[in-house]
Parts: sequence; C-alpha cells; structure tokens
Amino acid sequence: MTGQVTATALGDWPGTDPLEAARAIRGELGTPHLPVLAELPDRGVGSDPVGRTASILADLHADVQPHGWRLVPQPGLDAARAASALSTDLNVLADVVGHEERSADALHVRVLGPLSLMAGLYLPSGERVLVDHGARRDVAQSLAAGLAPFLDRVGRAAPGARLTVQLDEPDAARVLAGLLPTASGYRTLRSVPAEEAGLAWAWAVEALHAAGAEAVVVNLPAWEAPIGRVLDAGADAVSLPIADLTVPQWEQLAGAVEAGAGVWLGAVPHDAAARPRTRALAERVLRPWRQLGLPLSALDAVRVTPVGGLAALSPAEATALLTAAVKVADAVNQIALG
Repeated sequence: MTGQVTATALGDWPGTDPLEAARAIRGELGTPHLPVLAELPDRGVGSDPVGRTASILADLHADVQPHGWRLVPQPGLDAARAASALSTDLNVLADVVGHEERSADALHVRVLGPLSLMAGLYLPSGERVLVDHGARRDVAQSLAAGLAPFLDRVGRAAPGARLTVQLDEPDAARVLAGLLPTASGYRTLRSVPAEEAGLAWAWAVEALHAAGAEAVVVNLPAWEAPIGRVLDAGADAVSLPIADLTVPQWEQLAGAVEAGAGVWLGAVPHDAAARPRTRALAERVLRPWRQLGLPLSALDAVRVTPVGGLAALSPAEATALLTAAVKVADAVNQIALG
C-alpha cells in the first residue's frame, strides 16, 4: 500500500456541549484520521442541519415557521440563534486547537448540500423552495456565495489545517425522483432536472475549491444515489453506507477510484451489541475491493465512517463508535499489508 485507510465521522454529535464534543472527537480522530467540527442538533432551533446551513447563505435569510424554515426578507431571532451557535462552535474549536500540543493537520466540516437545502427551505407561500425554478437557483447561488466566507472562518479557527467539506445530501435521490410531498401532503413535487442538480453541485464544489478546500465529499444514502452526477460536478469523493450498496454501485465506485476519487464507507454499525468483530467489518471493506480487482495500493482512497450520524447516541456511545471506526481502519491496513 502507498497510503492507508483512515477514519472520520459524518458531523452530528449528541448533547449540547461543544467543548466536550470537540475534545472527544479530536481525541479519537487524531492524525492520520480526520476530525470533524461537531454539530449539536440537541441544542434545538438553529443547530439543526437546515438552520445551520441557512445561517451561512449570502443575501438570503430564513426563520422558523410551523412548517419549517421559511425564506424571509430580514433575519429574525431564529436566524440569530443559528448564527450564534455556529460562532460558538468555531470559537470552541479555536480554543481546543490552541491548547493542543500537536493539532491534527486536517479538519472536516459539514453543510447541507444544495438539493437537500432546497427541500428543507420553504417559500413565503408555505410551499417548498423546490416548486420554484427561480427560487431554487437563488438558493443554490446563495449557498455557493456563502461557502467561501464560512470556510475562511473555519480556517481561522484551525490555522494551517487542510480542510475537507462534506455536502450532506440526504434528500438528493428523492428530489431527483420527484418523491417529496408538497406542503399539503396530497401530492408530490415535480422532480428537479438532473442537469439543474448537477449545476447546483458544481457551483458549490467550485466555490469550495476556490476558497481553498482540499476536498469536497458528497454524503448520500445508497438508494438511487447519484454517484456519477456528483462526481461529474467536481466532487472529490462520495460517502455511502457500505451495507446497502448494490453491485452496480460498487462498480461505479471502482471506476471512480480508478479515476482518482475518494470513497467514504459507512462500515461501523451503531449497535455495539450486534456489531460484528473488527476484522469482520474490515473484510466487508476489503472483499468487494478484491472482487472488483482494485489494487490494495488504492485503498488510501477510503475513509471508514460510522453508519450514519451520531446525534441519537449518548456521548459515551458516540466516542466508542469513533474508537471502533479507527480500529476498523487499522484492521483494513493490517490485512492489506499481509
């Protein structure tokens, strides 16, 4: 092997204490692994994925209404809460990094991707942004414009760290397939054209690369995952749960790896009692790799992650899961090296 498999997490973390979260994550995911800036949705409004990402939009504002986050002319209390929570997290990160004897040389941050942000934001009329082509374009462009200032703030909190950005797209497949319900729930919204989706991803990826991001990874559920489209839009890697991948998807990933892309594999289940042994989880990564004829020297394209986010766990369980992910990554390296 020319490199090594490493571990990371997917962003969210249990509890409400950003200092506890930062110390736990950075304690488990030191170099060569990839620590993440924790998101703490248990804090409530503004710390949820939509509110947190809406807080970095350029020239667009959102506030919470009964049906969700709605675009508004001026920021209100909910927007202020979201901005304050993000500022707190970055300040805590800066304090933790500043007191470390040897800081990790990389960091990863998560924002909601453009399609899922459109799915989670509502127009003043009460319908999703997805119903209006102009509104979709405005949100995608506003997100792209807001990413550079956001990344600059992250860079100032962790000076010198190489930055990876995770675009989280839990709703991408449903947006592309036209499966999301309208506000009334009586019908579904029309699908967003694939070309438009690709353009929205490309705007975000280009903005992040221009702002100095070392890598952009798009996190997707396995079902109907638009792997090729996000890579065609310029993403450097895709993140998927390994247990749900089909043979055609593995073949797509093999082609992506051969073309130089990275692959994050959700390989560590949450349930510790039912979790297979570390070596068995490592073999779940290696078996399809061998079957596809991929060289072991290309395994440095892989990052091992837990299966999904961690917010529903306790802090102790989340920390233990990161430990397990690091052990699985180490086991893959040991097996690969013979």
